[in-house]
Amino acid sequence: MSRLNRLAISEEGFIFDPETGNSFTVNKTGLFIINMLKEGKDVEDIVEALTEEFEVDREEAMRDVTDFLEQLRFMGLIDKTEDDNV
Repeated sequence: MSRLNRLAISEEGFIFDPETGNSFTVNKTGLFIINMLKEGKDVEDIVEALTEEFEVDREEAMRDVTDFLEQLRFMGLIDKTEDDNV
């Protein structure tokens, strides 16, 4: 996840990509997922952690992770080959 590792991330969810100059914000769930991805966690680990941290069921957590990964792909922060390893 080298693209994710270049990001500057605040505790409030403000994210800045110094390579492109792009910035965006994420909610608490998005921030949680990005931090876990940066730690090298895979989808199953993230889903499990979301169910515990946010007290959501597995189906909702999986949907949140899948949707968020799609957004990261759209923004060019991960690509399909990186996503295969997630």
